[in-house]
Amino acid sequence: MRLYLIRHPRPAVAPGICYGSTDLALAEDPAVHVAALRGLLPPCAPLYSSPLARCRLLAELLHPAPVFDDRLREIDFGDWEMLPWESIDRAALDAWAAAPLHYIPPGGESAAMLRARVMAFLADLPDEAILVTHAGVMKLCAALLAGVPEDAWLALSFDYGSVSLIESRRSQALNAQQIHRRGDDARPGRQIQDVGHQLVRAQTEVVAGAAQAMRRTPQR
Repeated sequence: MRLYLIRHPRPAVAPGICYGSTDLALAEDPAVHVAALRGLLPPCAPLYSSPLARCRLLAELLHPAPVFDDRLREIDFGDWEMLPWESIDRAALDAWAAAPLHYIPPGGESAAMLRARVMAFLADLPDEAILVTHAGVMKLCAALLAGVPEDAWLALSFDYGSVSLIESRRSQALNAQQIHRRGDDARPGRQIQDVGHQLVRAQTEVVAGAAQAMRRTPQR
């Protein structure tokens, strides 16, 4: 299986705001990413996208017939959506940090619930596909297809407008690369997986600090 994972462009949201399933506008023109991305994508592969505007607008520029699938939406933070992280009850954030996979924000969904719908989506994919989606979904694709363990995938990081390639036998990872990034170190073929440790640009924060990391640098 060859899966090209594209993270949406930067959304228009103030720093320090909790957001996931909220349908945000973009802070930049998605067209600025198209030329670089097209040269790295297989021309005949189907493209699937989250229906949220920050993904949809880019998907429509990259492919003549994108398929929009609700299973590719970002995690739903429920009552926390669009609140400043600092205003969310400290006890609730501590409970989330203690059980980051199974804690359910009020009115929202857990990471385990997100994982279930991503697993169902991946089971329906052909052997080669392009996804335009969100950081949470991309982390789970890395976990499920590239064998990234639970204590590491929560801390994975993907740049806005970047594409990462995962090649796997569905049950066993072969390789994972980020082949386009914005910024000074953007270069095709940049290897981002430490194959021996099976981490994809893992940050220093791990499970115990998941909630605190989200408050500092929310990536949705």
